[in-house]
Amino acid sequence: MKKHLPFIILGVFALLLISGGIYSHFQGRMRYNETFVNGNSAGNLYNAGLFCENSGTVYFANPDDNYSLYSMDLEGNHLKKLSPDTVMYINADDNYVYYVRNNEGKSASFAFFSFDRNSLCRIDKNGEHLTVLDPDPCLYATLIGNYIYYLHYDDERATTLYKVGIDGKDRQKVYEPYLFTCSALGQYFYSSGTESDGGIYQFDTTNDSISKVYDCNSYKPIVTSDNNVYYLDVDQNNALVHTNMQSGNPVTLTKDSVDLYNVYGSYIYYQRYSKDSPALCMIKNDGSDYKELAQGNFSNINITSRYIYFTDFKTRDVFCTPTDHPGELQPFHPGVVKEN
Repeated sequence: MKKHLPFIILGVFALLLISGGIYSHFQGRMRYNETFVNGNSAGNLYNAGLFCENSGTVYFANPDDNYSLYSMDLEGNHLKKLSPDTVMYINADDNYVYYVRNNEGKSASFAFFSFDRNSLCRIDKNGEHLTVLDPDPCLYATLIGNYIYYLHYDDERATTLYKVGIDGKDRQKVYEPYLFTCSALGQYFYSSGTESDGGIYQFDTTNDSISKVYDCNSYKPIVTSDNNVYYLDVDQNNALVHTNMQSGNPVTLTKDSVDLYNVYGSYIYYQRYSKDSPALCMIKNDGSDYKELAQGNFSNINITSRYIYFTDFKTRDVFCTPTDHPGELQPFHPGVVKEN
């Protein structure tokens, strides 16, 4: 037995190496989506995409840690740091988290473009295997199936619409100058047209074609079903409008001029523009049940199934309030996980 012991140990060692190699191979193998999964809600992505809920986990830019990428459960527990990158435009599917990193000065200013710092990235949900999908300045990234559609900047063409596979392949310009990609619904995303045409356009990602689906003068439309859409009406000083794109009959929900908004269930949360009395407000999608949540200027309205998050425009402090009974804003301080 002693004579064969070295060979047994060698065999076990070889088996461990082979098993480790197989495990590593499958761990590193690219995993693709089988459907046209959308990586975040339109309203969140219009508001910098700082929070993204997926399968009971919230991936977010932690304001207590230079807006680094973290994860937590729906109630704000089980905090985990995934990346030290300052992140925005977070998307997620069953396998990965995608984001645009904004590492310039490690601040939360979220400038429109920052050269060499706004690269588009993919990372495993456990924070491992960071992959840069596009090293150029990027913004407004939206996951649709196995591609990410986003705004890309270079010196030659300035800002244009690009797409790249989630594996980092097939990166190409698909539209010029650009369209906002935030409002995705299955294989489509919806966007206002050019500066001279505010109609709502549908972009089909199966063949990268575009067609006009509703004639209006809109800004930042959110499509919540095949034909229902919310948008800011430029002709009404950015009042919030709801309509069915097939039957028409637009309904103006607010007389307020709206800076930004987000939709969750039957309610719309928005920032009222006013020189004298700006406020964070909410209203039902039929125009009823108006409520003022807080006086002042707020930005980055992001929503999960448990909480609505807001950023104070002046102080950059982040607040939240429950989605099931919105009311007084509470400071959001998830804490910091120290890196080893």
